[in-house]
Amino acid sequence: MLSLAKSNFGRMFLLVDEILLLSYYVVMKKLNLKNILWKEGKYYVAQCLNVDVSSFGKTKAEASKNLKEALDLYFEDANMSKVKKINCPVIVEQKLQYA
Repeated sequence: MLSLAKSNFGRMFLLVDEILLLSYYVVMKKLNLKNILWKEGKYYVAQCLNVDVSSFGKTKAEASKNLKEALDLYFEDANMSKVKKINCPVIVEQKLQYA
């Protein structure tokens, strides 16, 4: 006899003839991240404003794809409390004088 039960702790239990098989499943959460892209020399740079992660590529699409991959790797082990909420980023120009 097969029966399936779900617990509150992200586990699925499958009972097969009174043998308990246990498997874990991941609850996926979504993050809305703010990223910027710019050209630097012959490459495009993509940077996430919410966490300190960036990447680059020869095209905007490649830089964006590489940033997504870097963010996926970052969030595998990241503490979610380090994610800064960015609402409406604005680019402002700052002029400096230096010697």
